[in-house]
Amino acid sequence: MPGFHVENFGCRAARADGEAMSGHLRASGLGQSLPEAAGVVVVNTCSVTAEADRAARAFIRRAHRLNPAARIVVTGCYAQRAPDELAAMPGVAAVVGNSHKALAPEIALSLFSSSGAHEVSGLNFIRGASEARAVLSGSLEETPIREKLEVSGLNFIRGASEARAVLSGSLEETPIREKHEVSGHDFSRAVDASKPPWALAPAASSLVTVQSLLTSPGSPGHAPIWADDRFAHSFLEEAQLAPGGQTRPNLKIQEGCSNRCTFCVIPQTRGSSRSLGAAAVLRQVEGFVAAGGKELVLSGINLGRWGRDLAADDCGAQYLWSPTLSPEKRRKDGARIFVTGASSPRRSLAWLVCQIIESTALPRLRLSSIEPMDWDADLIGLMAEFGGSRLARHAHLPLQSGSDTVLRRMHRRYRPWHYADKVAALLRAAGPDLTLGADVMAGFPGETDREFEETLAFVRALPLAYLHLFPFSPRPGTRAWALHAESPIPAAVVNERMAALRAMAEEKSRNHRSRFIGRTLEAITLGTPAALARRGRTSALTENFLPVEIEGALLANRLVRVTVHGLNRDMTLDATLRTAGNASIQYEATAISV
Repeated sequence: MPGFHVENFGCRAARADGEAMSGHLRASGLGQSLPEAAGVVVVNTCSVTAEADRAARAFIRRAHRLNPAARIVVTGCYAQRAPDELAAMPGVAAVVGNSHKALAPEIALSLFSSSGAHEVSGLNFIRGASEARAVLSGSLEETPIREKLEVSGLNFIRGASEARAVLSGSLEETPIREKHEVSGHDFSRAVDASKPPWALAPAASSLVTVQSLLTSPGSPGHAPIWADDRFAHSFLEEAQLAPGGQTRPNLKIQEGCSNRCTFCVIPQTRGSSRSLGAAAVLRQVEGFVAAGGKELVLSGINLGRWGRDLAADDCGAQYLWSPTLSPEKRRKDGARIFVTGASSPRRSLAWLVCQIIESTALPRLRLSSIEPMDWDADLIGLMAEFGGSRLARHAHLPLQSGSDTVLRRMHRRYRPWHYADKVAALLRAAGPDLTLGADVMAGFPGETDREFEETLAFVRALPLAYLHLFPFSPRPGTRAWALHAESPIPAAVVNERMAALRAMAEEKSRNHRSRFIGRTLEAITLGTPAALARRGRTSALTENFLPVEIEGALLANRLVRVTVHGLNRDMTLDATLRTAGNASIQYEATAISV
């Protein structure tokens, strides 16, 4: 059977979604392959910029041109924001918005079947009257048809009696409302059993405008769509993580965002903030460690908001104790307690990180992007306590602008001085080896030369090691879309500002990495690209998030110590391995005790 291919676009959280889908498909017995040989190609899209949309469309066209027989499933943020646009593209077999992403692996699996009746978690769904007749004639008799329910616009038939009822119209006047579970997900919706699935109307409150939840197969070139604004089936819990294709996999523990930044489409494409329960997170971490994993990355759309939507019993133990550096939070035994009140635990990211460190043997935990104001005293305290050992000394704080007036127009939750205070606190906690990164945007509507100079001066003064740079991109449905119409920044000006930021980013990166020449750092070996391996070298990443090329061939997923000798042309660190006796060697690594 042809395999599958998952192509990911966008952020770490989106990549975690893609890794989760791949895990589910592999667990179903399917193999991975290149897009030109795959039976099903899943395109996991981003829509944060117009360029991200263009890149996804270009990949879909290329995949269809190289492999016209492949069934293409489009999911992710673009699929949520503009499903009709994608459903009309040649080669697209299904569009699954983030609202229904939990169903994406099952939908992809169904497309591998050559027959009309497909199975989702053991339940066969019927596309229409023609297949109901097939049930009655016996041509589908060997495949059990168990019950009739509605899953995102798909009618499931309970058996031949209901197939006859569909054909005779006797179910026409009785809407059926049932709640069923498929793969652990509950679905409940009123269904008019007399109508084919594509005749079902979308919810009136849908953020996305769709003609129907399932487009009529009579519309040539238009794929079925699963998307609404309820996001009831959006959290795709990952199959058990293990070191493999990704040495340092992302564990997505949080979905959605409840902030309302004027430039951002994420609340529309991913919904409000939702958290994976602590017990599920800890099971994943323990399973990853048992499989030999060394470094795990916690990720989310708005990671710092983890836990705020959870009930107390979703968090596990009522109290979590650990050594503390905060005297006002000490008990008699000198331990820390995370609390919001006398009897309820504080459900925060710091609480969860402490749980992972205290109750699992994970050698190294890394945190992905966290909003500046979510770096609270507890989280910064954990960086002071465990940074450089169990917690990676790496922090990414989105900035967007260093101008107070621009931040206000963006509806960001901090001012430049708040951001600077958080950076200073993190440096005091983790020390000068901390690698700090930031997102910076150029060309926000109405951004004056003076405001941009304020951003340049602010960023120049910060001890940042790298920058993720973005030109402003107007997104339909956001407040900044209207601001852009009122006060657009000319493209030439945006390009100038981006060039100035790129030059500063290169200088900061070089300065930060050069500080480690002659130093010995801890690192984890990665899967090495073939071209680099042919040169007898190994890719690695230091504990404080610096890319390394090590002399010698090493397997991935080894914790090693490396001595840095210089910078390569691409600014990766050039290094050799170091033994416990401090003698540089080329081919043997010393495992780090954790």
